[in-house]
Amino acid sequence: MAGKKGKTPEQIINLLRQADILIAEGNTIPLICKKLGISDNTYYKYRKEYGGMEVSQAKRLKELEEENRRLKKAVAELTLDKLILKEAAEGNF
Repeated sequence: MAGKKGKTPEQIINLLRQADILIAEGNTIPLICKKLGISDNTYYKYRKEYGGMEVSQAKRLKELEEENRRLKKAVAELTLDKLILKEAAEGNF
């Protein structure tokens, strides 16, 4: 586990590979989820996000998502700074 955030991309891809094997053996999705210890909704969420990915691709996706989050935060902070400076320059403080 990766702390409170859930499973790592590697763990998720491993679960999906196990699920594929169980599907090939003729098991149903609810039974597979029970065997893997996840809910049906979690299975479908993982399948949507990681289906067909290799571990390296999943890692890169997570890195890009984290970088995107950091950049959005930086833009928001800079925008706020700009607005504060603009108001100060106009004497509206």
